[in-house]
Amino acid sequence: MATVAFADKGVAGTSLDDLARQLGVTKQTILYHFGSKDGLVAEVLAVAASDLLVVLEQASRASCSGWDRIEATVRASFALAVDRPELLGLLRELSRLGPERSQQVIEVLQPLVDAAVAELERGMSEGRFRRSDPRLVLVSAYAAVTGVVTDAEILRAVGLDLDLRVAVRLRRAVLAFLRAALVPE
Repeated sequence: MATVAFADKGVAGTSLDDLARQLGVTKQTILYHFGSKDGLVAEVLAVAASDLLVVLEQASRASCSGWDRIEATVRASFALAVDRPELLGLLRELSRLGPERSQQVIEVLQPLVDAAVAELERGMSEGRFRRSDPRLVLVSAYAAVTGVVTDAEILRAVGLDLDLRVAVRLRRAVLAFLRAALVPE
């Protein structure tokens, strides 16, 4: 419930009173368990980052390497966006939460980022991928995925509502973009 509220309204726009009311508990109950709103945010971020890590690691392990691994990871990301959009929405909120909260998520996801960079570098050195900066490729992929699936206002502005059919079309477009950027002809 807190994850959804933070992703939808932002941390600043979510009050503990409203959250307590939605949960059917008192504000004091939340404070007892988390100490403060900041403590609740820290816990929500830790759980969200951990959940994201599990999904992306499973996708990464399910495929051998190269393009298949990239495709599996993008597919898993879009599935997550449809099944649990609040996770990616919460990650989008990180830039508003400051360096301390961003660092918390970075520490959880860093091993996965390092593995992805190494995989891209390996693919580039073996000629399976075009030579470029693997970190920039990763940032571009992240921006493409999170941008198209977490910004409902932009989607509505172009006449789309995120549902399964639209998610599949968006996923195909992102994969085509990544394939064109990475895979030599």
